[in-house]
Amino acid sequence: MSWNRYKEYLYHNDALGISLDISRIPFPGGFMDSMEAPIQRAFASMAALEKGALANPSEKRMVGHYWLRTPLLAPTGEIATEVASTIASVKKFTAKVHSGAITGPKGNLTHLLVIGIGGSALGPQFVSQALGTPRLDRMKPHFFDNTDPDGFDYVLAEIGTNLARTLVVVVSKSGSTVETRNGQLEAAAAFKAAGLSCPAHFVAVTGAGSRLDELAKKEGWLARFPMWDWVGGRTSELSAVGLLPAALQGFDIDSMIAGAAAMDAVTRRTVARENPAALLALMWHFATGGRGAKDMVVLPYKDRLMLFSRYLQQLVMESLGKGSDLEGRAVSQGIAVYGNKGSTDQHAYVQQLRDGVNNFFVTFIEVMKDRAGKDLEVEPGVTSGDYLQGFCLGTRDALSEKDRWSVTLTLSEVSARSVGMLVALYERVVGLYAALVGVNAYDQPGVEAGKKAAGGVIALQQRIVAALRAAPGKPFTAEEAAREAGGDPEIAHKILEHLAANGPVRKASHDPWFKSTYAI
Repeated sequence: MSWNRYKEYLYHNDALGISLDISRIPFPGGFMDSMEAPIQRAFASMAALEKGALANPSEKRMVGHYWLRTPLLAPTGEIATEVASTIASVKKFTAKVHSGAITGPKGNLTHLLVIGIGGSALGPQFVSQALGTPRLDRMKPHFFDNTDPDGFDYVLAEIGTNLARTLVVVVSKSGSTVETRNGQLEAAAAFKAAGLSCPAHFVAVTGAGSRLDELAKKEGWLARFPMWDWVGGRTSELSAVGLLPAALQGFDIDSMIAGAAAMDAVTRRTVARENPAALLALMWHFATGGRGAKDMVVLPYKDRLMLFSRYLQQLVMESLGKGSDLEGRAVSQGIAVYGNKGSTDQHAYVQQLRDGVNNFFVTFIEVMKDRAGKDLEVEPGVTSGDYLQGFCLGTRDALSEKDRWSVTLTLSEVSARSVGMLVALYERVVGLYAALVGVNAYDQPGVEAGKKAAGGVIALQQRIVAALRAAPGKPFTAEEAAREAGGDPEIAHKILEHLAANGPVRKASHDPWFKSTYAI
Protein backbone atom coordinates (compact mmCIF):
# COMPACT_ATOMS: atom_id res chain seq x y z
CA MET A 1 0.00 0.00 0.00
CA SER A 2 1.54 3.28 -1.12
CA TRP A 3 2.07 6.58 0.66
CA ASN A 4 0.17 8.28 -2.14
CA ARG A 5 -2.85 6.03 -1.62
CA TYR A 6 -2.66 6.71 2.13
CA LYS A 7 -2.60 10.47 1.49
CA GLU A 8 -5.54 10.21 -0.88
CA TYR A 9 -7.80 8.08 1.30
CA LEU A 10 -7.02 9.05 4.90
CA TYR A 11 -10.00 10.83 6.47
CA HIS A 12 -8.88 13.14 9.28
CA ASN A 13 -10.98 15.33 11.55
CA ASP A 14 -9.10 17.44 14.09
CA ALA A 15 -12.26 18.73 15.76
CA LEU A 16 -13.45 15.21 16.53
CA GLY A 17 -9.98 13.87 17.25
CA ILE A 18 -10.38 10.90 14.89
CA SER A 19 -8.97 9.64 11.63
CA LEU A 20 -9.97 6.76 9.38
CA ASP A 21 -7.58 5.01 7.00
CA ILE A 22 -9.35 3.04 4.25
CA SER A 23 -6.30 2.82 1.98
CA ARG A 24 -5.69 -0.84 2.82
CA ILE A 25 -8.99 -1.93 1.31
CA PRO A 26 -7.97 -2.36 -2.36
CA PHE A 27 -11.01 -0.85 -4.02
CA PRO A 28 -10.30 0.37 -7.56
CA GLY A 29 -10.28 4.01 -8.58
CA GLY A 30 -13.78 3.98 -9.99
CA PHE A 31 -15.42 2.32 -6.99
CA MET A 32 -16.46 5.52 -5.24
CA ASP A 33 -18.05 6.89 -8.40
CA SER A 34 -19.88 3.62 -9.02
CA MET A 35 -21.37 3.76 -5.51
CA GLU A 36 -22.38 7.43 -5.63
CA ALA A 37 -26.03 6.80 -6.51
CA PRO A 38 -26.49 4.01 -3.90
CA ILE A 39 -24.85 6.03 -1.12
CA GLN A 40 -27.00 9.05 -1.95
CA ARG A 41 -30.09 6.84 -1.62
CA ALA A 42 -28.73 5.65 1.72
CA PHE A 43 -28.25 9.25 2.88
CA ALA A 44 -31.85 10.01 1.89
CA SER A 45 -33.06 6.95 3.78
CA MET A 46 -31.21 8.04 6.93
CA ALA A 47 -32.53 11.59 6.63
CA ALA A 48 -36.08 10.22 6.42
CA LEU A 49 -35.45 8.16 9.57
CA GLU A 50 -34.37 11.21 11.50
CA LYS A 51 -37.48 13.07 10.41
CA GLY A 52 -39.71 10.35 11.85
CA ALA A 53 -40.39 7.99 8.94
CA LEU A 54 -41.76 4.55 9.84
CA ALA A 55 -38.45 2.73 9.72
CA ASN A 56 -39.77 -0.50 11.11
CA PRO A 57 -42.94 -1.41 9.19
CA SER A 58 -43.13 -4.86 10.83
CA GLU A 59 -43.49 -3.21 14.24
CA LYS A 60 -45.17 0.01 13.06
CA ARG A 61 -42.66 2.25 14.79
CA MET A 62 -40.16 5.00 14.18
CA VAL A 63 -36.46 4.65 14.90
CA GLY A 64 -35.10 7.75 16.61
CA HIS A 65 -31.95 7.06 18.61
CA TYR A 66 -30.47 10.19 16.96
CA TRP A 67 -32.95 12.33 18.87
CA LEU A 68 -31.43 11.11 22.15
CA ARG A 69 -28.44 13.41 21.65
CA THR A 70 -30.17 16.20 19.72
CA PRO A 71 -33.77 16.34 21.01
CA LEU A 72 -34.60 19.41 18.91
CA LEU A 73 -34.39 17.21 15.80
CA ALA A 74 -37.24 15.00 17.04
CA PRO A 75 -40.36 15.12 14.86
CA THR A 76 -42.58 16.28 17.74
CA GLY A 77 -42.13 18.65 20.65
CA GLU A 78 -43.45 15.96 22.96
CA ILE A 79 -40.59 13.60 22.11
CA ALA A 80 -38.03 16.39 22.49
CA THR A 81 -39.42 17.25 25.92
CA GLU A 82 -39.42 13.61 27.03
CA VAL A 83 -35.79 13.14 26.03
CA ALA A 84 -34.63 16.31 27.78
CA SER A 85 -36.66 15.61 30.92
CA THR A 86 -35.33 12.03 31.12
CA ILE A 87 -31.73 13.24 31.01
CA ALA A 88 -32.57 15.76 33.74
CA SER A 89 -34.23 13.02 35.81
CA VAL A 90 -31.19 10.76 35.44
CA LYS A 91 -28.93 13.54 36.72
CA LYS A 92 -31.27 14.44 39.59
CA PHE A 93 -31.63 10.83 40.75
CA THR A 94 -27.88 10.25 40.45
CA ALA A 95 -27.13 13.36 42.51
CA LYS A 96 -29.40 12.07 45.28
CA VAL A 97 -27.62 8.71 45.32
CA HIS A 98 -24.15 10.25 45.32
CA SER A 99 -25.01 12.82 47.99
CA GLY A 100 -26.60 10.28 50.31
CA ALA A 101 -30.10 11.71 49.99
CA ILE A 102 -31.00 8.18 48.84
CA THR A 103 -29.27 5.55 50.98
CA GLY A 104 -29.49 1.93 51.99
CA PRO A 105 -30.00 0.67 55.55
CA LYS A 106 -26.25 0.64 56.14
CA GLY A 107 -25.34 3.97 54.57
CA ASN A 108 -24.54 5.27 51.12
CA LEU A 109 -25.16 3.08 48.08
CA THR A 110 -21.73 2.16 46.75
CA HIS A 111 -22.46 -0.81 44.46
CA LEU A 112 -24.56 -0.98 41.30
CA LEU A 113 -26.20 -4.11 39.89
CA VAL A 114 -27.51 -3.71 36.34
CA ILE A 115 -29.92 -6.42 35.20
CA GLY A 116 -30.53 -6.64 31.47
CA ILE A 117 -29.65 -8.59 28.34
CA GLY A 118 -28.54 -7.75 24.82
CA GLY A 119 -28.42 -4.01 24.28
CA SER A 120 -29.64 -3.45 27.82
CA ALA A 121 -26.35 -4.90 29.09
CA LEU A 122 -23.76 -4.81 26.30
CA GLY A 123 -23.74 -1.02 25.98
CA PRO A 124 -23.52 -0.33 29.72
CA GLN A 125 -20.83 -3.01 30.10
CA PHE A 126 -18.74 -1.57 27.26
CA VAL A 127 -18.99 1.98 28.65
CA SER A 128 -18.30 0.78 32.19
CA GLN A 129 -15.01 -0.82 31.18
CA ALA A 130 -14.06 1.94 28.75
CA LEU A 131 -14.43 4.75 31.28
CA GLY A 132 -14.19 3.10 34.68
CA THR A 133 -11.43 3.65 37.23
CA PRO A 134 -12.03 1.43 40.29
CA ARG A 135 -10.51 3.79 42.88
CA LEU A 136 -12.35 6.81 41.52
CA ASP A 137 -15.74 5.47 40.40
CA ARG A 138 -18.67 6.60 42.51
CA MET A 139 -20.21 3.10 42.43
CA LYS A 140 -18.77 -0.34 41.66
CA PRO A 141 -20.70 -1.94 38.77
CA HIS A 142 -21.94 -5.53 38.50
CA PHE A 143 -24.11 -7.14 35.84
CA PHE A 144 -26.72 -9.88 35.49
CA ASP A 145 -26.75 -10.37 31.71
CA ASN A 146 -27.99 -13.94 31.32
CA THR A 147 -30.29 -16.48 32.97
CA ASP A 148 -27.46 -18.68 34.26
CA PRO A 149 -28.04 -19.59 37.96
CA ASP A 150 -24.32 -20.06 38.56
CA GLY A 151 -23.71 -16.65 36.98
CA PHE A 152 -26.19 -15.07 39.39
CA ASP A 153 -24.43 -16.75 42.32
CA TYR A 154 -21.02 -15.57 41.12
CA VAL A 155 -22.08 -11.93 40.92
CA LEU A 156 -23.93 -12.04 44.25
CA ALA A 157 -20.83 -13.57 45.88
CA GLU A 158 -18.77 -10.75 44.38
CA ILE A 159 -21.14 -8.20 45.94
CA GLY A 160 -21.10 -10.18 49.20
CA THR A 161 -21.80 -8.16 52.33
CA ASN A 162 -22.25 -5.01 50.24
CA LEU A 163 -25.76 -6.06 49.22
CA ALA A 164 -27.23 -3.54 51.67
CA ARG A 165 -25.24 -0.85 49.84
CA THR A 166 -26.31 -1.99 46.36
CA LEU A 167 -28.65 -0.21 43.96
CA VAL A 168 -30.34 -2.47 41.41
CA VAL A 169 -31.27 -1.15 37.94
CA VAL A 170 -33.60 -3.50 36.03
CA VAL A 171 -33.72 -2.78 32.29
CA SER A 172 -36.41 -4.22 30.02
CA LYS A 173 -38.47 -2.31 27.50
CA SER A 174 -41.32 -4.81 27.38
CA GLY A 175 -40.95 -5.88 30.99
CA SER A 176 -41.45 -9.47 29.86
CA THR A 177 -37.95 -10.40 28.65
CA VAL A 178 -37.47 -13.72 30.40
CA GLU A 179 -33.75 -13.47 31.11
CA THR A 180 -34.15 -10.04 32.72
CA ARG A 181 -37.24 -11.11 34.65
CA ASN A 182 -35.34 -14.12 36.00
CA GLY A 183 -32.44 -11.90 37.04
CA GLN A 184 -34.81 -9.53 38.79
CA LEU A 185 -36.45 -12.44 40.67
CA GLU A 186 -33.05 -13.87 41.64
CA ALA A 187 -31.87 -10.49 42.90
CA ALA A 188 -35.12 -9.96 44.79
CA ALA A 189 -34.73 -13.37 46.46
CA ALA A 190 -31.18 -12.47 47.53
CA PHE A 191 -32.33 -9.16 49.02
CA LYS A 192 -35.22 -10.80 50.86
CA ALA A 193 -32.92 -13.53 52.20
CA ALA A 194 -30.67 -10.77 53.58
CA GLY A 195 -33.67 -9.08 55.24
CA LEU A 196 -33.58 -6.14 52.84
CA SER A 197 -36.49 -4.34 51.21
CA CYS A 198 -36.37 -4.67 47.42
CA PRO A 199 -38.34 -1.48 46.69
CA ALA A 200 -35.81 0.52 48.69
CA HIS A 201 -33.02 -0.65 46.35
CA PHE A 202 -34.65 -1.23 42.97
CA VAL A 203 -35.04 1.05 39.93
CA ALA A 204 -36.80 0.23 36.64
CA VAL A 205 -35.90 1.34 33.13
CA THR A 206 -38.83 0.19 31.02
CA GLY A 207 -41.69 1.05 28.71
CA ALA A 208 -44.69 2.92 30.09
CA GLY A 209 -47.36 0.47 31.20
CA SER A 210 -45.14 -2.60 30.81
CA ARG A 211 -45.30 -5.49 33.26
CA LEU A 212 -42.09 -4.22 34.88
CA ASP A 213 -43.46 -0.67 35.03
CA GLU A 214 -46.61 -1.88 36.76
CA LEU A 215 -44.61 -3.98 39.23
CA ALA A 216 -42.34 -1.04 40.08
CA LYS A 217 -45.36 1.21 40.64
CA LYS A 218 -47.19 -1.39 42.73
CA GLU A 219 -44.20 -2.13 44.97
CA GLY A 220 -43.03 1.48 45.20
CA TRP A 221 -39.55 1.14 43.71
CA LEU A 222 -37.12 4.03 44.11
CA ALA A 223 -37.59 5.35 40.57
CA ARG A 224 -38.79 4.53 37.06
CA PHE A 225 -37.16 5.75 33.85
CA PRO A 226 -38.69 5.45 30.37
CA MET A 227 -37.79 3.35 27.36
CA TRP A 228 -39.57 4.41 24.18
CA ASP A 229 -40.74 2.18 21.36
CA TRP A 230 -38.70 4.28 18.92
CA VAL A 231 -35.40 3.23 20.58
CA GLY A 232 -34.21 -0.30 19.89
CA GLY A 233 -32.19 -2.14 22.51
CA ARG A 234 -29.01 -2.19 20.43
CA THR A 235 -29.19 1.58 19.90
CA SER A 236 -30.22 2.45 23.46
CA GLU A 237 -26.87 3.28 25.08
CA LEU A 238 -27.55 7.02 25.06
CA SER A 239 -31.03 6.62 26.53
CA ALA A 240 -31.68 5.98 30.23
CA VAL A 241 -30.57 2.38 29.52
CA GLY A 242 -26.95 3.47 29.31
CA LEU A 243 -26.95 6.97 30.75
CA LEU A 244 -28.28 5.95 34.17
CA PRO A 245 -25.60 3.31 34.88
CA ALA A 246 -22.92 5.60 33.43
CA ALA A 247 -24.00 8.55 35.57
CA LEU A 248 -24.22 6.39 38.69
CA GLN A 249 -20.70 5.12 38.07
CA GLY A 250 -19.64 8.75 37.90
CA PHE A 251 -19.07 9.33 34.19
CA ASP A 252 -19.67 12.59 32.35
CA ILE A 253 -22.84 11.77 30.45
CA ASP A 254 -23.06 15.28 29.02
CA SER A 255 -19.75 14.65 27.24
CA MET A 256 -20.97 11.27 25.99
CA ILE A 257 -24.07 12.92 24.53
CA ALA A 258 -22.07 15.81 23.08
CA GLY A 259 -19.59 13.43 21.44
CA ALA A 260 -22.43 11.49 19.82
CA ALA A 261 -24.10 14.69 18.64
CA ALA A 262 -20.84 15.92 17.12
CA MET A 263 -20.38 12.63 15.29
CA ASP A 264 -23.98 12.72 14.10
CA ALA A 265 -23.40 16.16 12.60
CA VAL A 266 -20.38 14.94 10.65
CA THR A 267 -22.00 11.69 9.52
CA ARG A 268 -25.04 13.52 8.14
CA ARG A 269 -22.85 15.02 5.43
CA THR A 270 -23.87 13.86 1.99
CA VAL A 271 -20.39 13.92 0.48
CA ALA A 272 -19.09 10.43 1.10
CA ARG A 273 -15.42 11.43 1.27
CA GLU A 274 -16.29 13.86 4.11
CA ASN A 275 -18.34 11.32 6.06
CA PRO A 276 -16.51 8.61 8.06
CA ALA A 277 -19.66 6.52 8.49
CA ALA A 278 -20.26 6.51 4.75
CA LEU A 279 -16.63 5.56 4.10
CA LEU A 280 -16.90 2.64 6.51
CA ALA A 281 -20.21 1.49 5.03
CA LEU A 282 -18.69 1.59 1.55
CA MET A 283 -15.63 -0.36 2.71
CA TRP A 284 -17.88 -3.00 4.30
CA HIS A 285 -19.75 -3.23 1.02
CA PHE A 286 -16.59 -3.64 -1.05
CA ALA A 287 -14.89 -6.03 1.39
CA THR A 288 -17.90 -8.34 1.67
CA GLY A 289 -19.22 -7.97 -1.86
CA GLY A 290 -22.36 -6.51 -0.32
CA ARG A 291 -23.25 -10.08 0.67
CA GLY A 292 -21.36 -10.70 3.91
CA ALA A 293 -18.74 -12.75 2.04
CA LYS A 294 -16.09 -11.84 4.62
CA ASP A 295 -16.18 -11.59 8.41
CA MET A 296 -15.17 -8.44 10.26
CA VAL A 297 -12.44 -8.83 12.89
CA VAL A 298 -12.37 -5.94 15.37
CA LEU A 299 -8.97 -5.37 16.98
CA PRO A 300 -8.86 -2.43 19.39
CA TYR A 301 -5.32 -1.81 20.63
CA LYS A 302 -6.57 -0.58 23.98
CA ASP A 303 -7.67 -2.68 26.95
CA ARG A 304 -10.47 -0.25 27.73
CA LEU A 305 -12.05 -0.99 24.35
CA MET A 306 -11.93 -4.78 24.70
CA LEU A 307 -15.73 -5.06 25.01
CA PHE A 308 -16.33 -2.91 21.95
CA SER A 309 -16.21 -5.96 19.68
CA ARG A 310 -18.96 -7.62 21.75
CA TYR A 311 -21.02 -4.45 21.58
CA LEU A 312 -20.52 -4.33 17.80
CA GLN A 313 -21.45 -7.99 17.45
CA GLN A 314 -24.99 -7.25 18.48
CA LEU A 315 -25.25 -3.89 16.75
CA VAL A 316 -23.97 -5.24 13.43
CA MET A 317 -25.20 -8.83 13.40
CA GLU A 318 -28.68 -8.27 14.81
CA SER A 319 -29.16 -5.29 12.50
CA LEU A 320 -27.78 -6.78 9.29
CA GLY A 321 -28.33 -10.52 9.72
CA LYS A 322 -31.60 -10.81 7.80
CA GLY A 323 -33.18 -13.52 5.68
CA SER A 324 -35.25 -11.17 3.53
CA ASP A 325 -34.72 -7.74 2.03
CA LEU A 326 -37.16 -4.83 2.12
CA GLU A 327 -38.94 -6.26 -0.93
CA GLY A 328 -39.48 -9.62 0.77
CA ARG A 329 -36.90 -11.45 -1.33
CA ALA A 330 -34.69 -14.11 0.27
CA VAL A 331 -31.18 -12.65 0.65
CA SER A 332 -29.44 -14.14 3.73
CA GLN A 333 -27.57 -10.93 4.51
CA GLY A 334 -25.19 -10.12 7.34
CA ILE A 335 -21.60 -9.54 8.45
CA ALA A 336 -20.13 -11.77 11.14
CA VAL A 337 -18.15 -9.86 13.79
CA TYR A 338 -15.57 -11.16 16.23
CA GLY A 339 -12.54 -9.87 18.08
CA ASN A 340 -10.91 -9.25 21.42
CA LYS A 341 -7.98 -6.83 21.69
CA GLY A 342 -4.45 -6.21 20.51
CA SER A 343 -1.78 -7.20 21.10
CA THR A 344 -3.31 -10.13 23.01
CA ASP A 345 -4.73 -11.53 19.79
CA GLN A 346 -1.27 -11.63 18.22
CA HIS A 347 -0.67 -14.52 20.60
CA ALA A 348 -4.03 -16.09 19.73
CA TYR A 349 -5.64 -16.03 16.30
CA VAL A 350 -3.56 -13.50 14.32
CA GLN A 351 -1.50 -16.49 13.12
CA GLN A 352 -4.55 -17.73 11.22
CA LEU A 353 -5.45 -14.25 10.04
CA ARG A 354 -2.09 -13.91 8.34
CA ASP A 355 -1.45 -17.43 7.08
CA GLY A 356 -4.81 -19.21 7.12
CA VAL A 357 -8.08 -18.87 5.25
CA ASN A 358 -8.58 -15.34 3.88
CA ASN A 359 -12.25 -14.90 4.80
CA PHE A 360 -12.17 -11.63 6.77
CA PHE A 361 -11.19 -8.00 6.89
CA VAL A 362 -9.88 -6.24 9.99
CA THR A 363 -10.92 -3.08 11.77
CA PHE A 364 -7.91 -1.84 13.73
CA ILE A 365 -8.65 0.72 16.42
CA GLU A 366 -5.71 2.64 17.84
CA VAL A 367 -5.65 5.29 20.57
CA MET A 368 -2.96 7.95 20.62
CA LYS A 369 -3.08 8.79 24.35
CA ASP A 370 -1.43 5.99 26.32
CA ARG A 371 -2.33 6.81 29.92
CA ALA A 372 -3.31 9.65 32.21
CA GLY A 373 -0.07 9.75 34.19
CA LYS A 374 3.63 9.80 33.38
CA ASP A 375 4.91 7.07 31.08
CA LEU A 376 7.59 4.57 32.10
CA GLU A 377 10.45 3.77 29.76
CA VAL A 378 10.81 0.00 29.42
CA GLU A 379 13.84 0.53 27.20
CA PRO A 380 15.81 3.74 26.66
CA GLY A 381 13.42 6.13 24.96
CA VAL A 382 10.71 3.46 24.52
CA THR A 383 7.51 2.97 26.56
CA SER A 384 4.97 0.14 26.81
CA GLY A 385 2.62 2.32 24.78
CA ASP A 386 5.24 2.62 22.03
CA TYR A 387 5.32 -1.15 21.85
CA LEU A 388 1.51 -1.30 21.72
CA GLN A 389 1.51 0.99 18.69
CA GLY A 390 4.38 -0.99 17.19
CA PHE A 391 2.41 -4.21 17.45
CA CYS A 392 -0.66 -2.54 15.93
CA LEU A 393 1.19 -1.08 12.95
CA GLY A 394 3.39 -4.13 12.55
CA THR A 395 0.44 -6.52 12.53
CA ARG A 396 -1.34 -4.33 10.01
CA ASP A 397 1.69 -4.47 7.70
CA ALA A 398 2.10 -8.21 8.22
CA LEU A 399 -1.50 -8.74 7.16
CA SER A 400 -1.21 -6.41 4.17
CA GLU A 401 1.81 -8.37 2.95
CA LYS A 402 -0.46 -11.41 2.62
CA ASP A 403 -3.34 -9.51 0.94
CA ARG A 404 -5.37 -9.31 4.16
CA TRP A 405 -7.48 -6.15 4.05
CA SER A 406 -8.01 -3.67 6.87
CA VAL A 407 -9.30 -0.28 7.90
CA THR A 408 -7.81 1.66 10.79
CA LEU A 409 -9.78 3.98 13.06
CA THR A 410 -7.64 6.26 15.21
CA LEU A 411 -8.87 8.08 18.32
CA SER A 412 -6.93 10.75 20.15
CA GLU A 413 -7.98 9.30 23.53
CA VAL A 414 -10.57 7.19 25.31
CA SER A 415 -12.94 9.60 27.05
CA ALA A 416 -16.64 10.06 27.63
CA ARG A 417 -16.75 12.20 24.48
CA SER A 418 -14.90 9.71 22.28
CA VAL A 419 -17.01 6.80 23.56
CA GLY A 420 -20.13 8.76 22.58
CA MET A 421 -18.58 9.34 19.16
CA LEU A 422 -17.85 5.63 18.70
CA VAL A 423 -21.43 4.69 19.55
CA ALA A 424 -22.85 7.25 17.13
CA LEU A 425 -20.38 6.42 14.36
CA TYR A 426 -21.20 2.74 14.22
CA GLU A 427 -24.93 3.27 14.63
CA ARG A 428 -24.76 5.40 11.47
CA VAL A 429 -22.52 2.92 9.63
CA VAL A 430 -25.00 0.12 10.26
CA GLY A 431 -27.91 2.27 9.06
CA LEU A 432 -26.12 3.30 5.87
CA TYR A 433 -24.90 -0.21 5.07
CA ALA A 434 -28.39 -1.63 5.63
CA ALA A 435 -29.75 0.92 3.15
CA LEU A 436 -27.04 -0.03 0.63
CA VAL A 437 -27.98 -3.72 0.73
CA GLY A 438 -31.72 -3.14 1.16
CA VAL A 439 -32.48 -4.75 4.52
CA ASN A 440 -34.35 -3.51 7.58
CA ALA A 441 -31.70 -2.80 10.22
CA TYR A 442 -34.23 -2.27 12.98
CA ASP A 443 -36.21 -5.50 13.32
CA GLN A 444 -35.05 -8.86 14.69
CA PRO A 445 -37.37 -11.70 13.65
CA GLY A 446 -34.69 -14.31 14.35
CA VAL A 447 -34.49 -13.23 17.98
CA GLU A 448 -38.24 -13.47 18.34
CA ALA A 449 -38.17 -16.95 16.78
CA GLY A 450 -35.60 -18.05 19.36
CA LYS A 451 -37.73 -16.71 22.21
CA LYS A 452 -40.77 -18.55 20.86
CA ALA A 453 -38.82 -21.81 20.55
CA ALA A 454 -37.51 -21.43 24.11
CA GLY A 455 -41.09 -21.03 25.31
CA GLY A 456 -41.96 -24.29 23.56
CA VAL A 457 -39.18 -26.10 25.43
CA ILE A 458 -40.43 -24.82 28.79
CA ALA A 459 -43.99 -25.87 27.90
CA LEU A 460 -42.77 -29.38 27.00
CA GLN A 461 -40.83 -29.59 30.27
CA GLN A 462 -43.98 -28.78 32.22
CA ARG A 463 -45.91 -31.49 30.37
CA ILE A 464 -43.14 -34.05 30.97
CA VAL A 465 -43.03 -33.26 34.69
CA ALA A 466 -46.81 -33.51 34.87
CA ALA A 467 -46.70 -36.93 33.15
CA LEU A 468 -44.04 -38.21 35.57
CA ARG A 469 -45.91 -36.89 38.57
CA ALA A 470 -49.10 -38.55 37.38
CA ALA A 471 -47.29 -41.89 37.71
CA PRO A 472 -45.04 -41.49 40.80
CA GLY A 473 -42.16 -43.93 40.88
CA LYS A 474 -42.83 -45.24 37.37
CA PRO A 475 -39.71 -45.14 35.15
CA PHE A 476 -39.98 -43.57 31.69
CA THR A 477 -37.45 -43.60 28.89
CA ALA A 478 -37.03 -40.31 27.04
CA GLU A 479 -39.07 -41.73 24.16
CA GLU A 480 -41.88 -42.80 26.50
CA ALA A 481 -41.89 -39.44 28.29
CA ALA A 482 -41.98 -37.61 24.96
CA ARG A 483 -44.87 -39.76 23.80
CA GLU A 484 -46.80 -39.05 27.00
CA ALA A 485 -46.11 -35.32 26.77
CA GLY A 486 -46.57 -35.00 23.03
CA GLY A 487 -43.08 -33.75 22.21
CA ASP A 488 -39.82 -34.46 20.42
CA PRO A 489 -37.80 -37.29 22.09
CA GLU A 490 -34.45 -35.54 21.57
CA ILE A 491 -35.67 -32.40 23.36
CA ALA A 492 -37.32 -34.61 25.99
CA HIS A 493 -33.99 -36.36 26.61
CA LYS A 494 -32.20 -33.04 27.08
CA ILE A 495 -34.91 -31.84 29.47
CA LEU A 496 -34.84 -35.03 31.52
CA GLU A 497 -31.04 -34.98 31.79
CA HIS A 498 -31.20 -31.38 33.03
CA LEU A 499 -33.94 -32.20 35.56
CA ALA A 500 -31.98 -35.22 36.78
CA ALA A 501 -28.83 -33.12 37.26
CA ASN A 502 -30.73 -30.61 39.37
CA GLY A 503 -32.86 -32.81 41.64
CA PRO A 504 -36.54 -33.06 40.63
CA VAL A 505 -36.08 -36.27 38.61
CA ARG A 506 -34.28 -39.53 39.49
CA LYS A 507 -32.32 -41.17 36.68
CA ALA A 508 -31.48 -44.86 36.26
CA SER A 509 -28.66 -45.29 33.71
CA HIS A 510 -28.79 -48.16 31.22
CA ASP A 511 -26.83 -49.35 28.21
CA PRO A 512 -27.50 -48.24 25.53
CA TRP A 513 -27.96 -44.75 26.92
CA PHE A 514 -31.38 -44.20 25.34
CA LYS A 515 -32.79 -47.02 27.48
CA SER A 516 -32.05 -44.96 30.63
CA THR A 517 -35.17 -44.18 32.63
CA TYR A 518 -36.42 -41.23 34.62
CA ALA A 519 -38.94 -41.05 37.43
CA ILE A 520 -40.32 -38.81 40.14
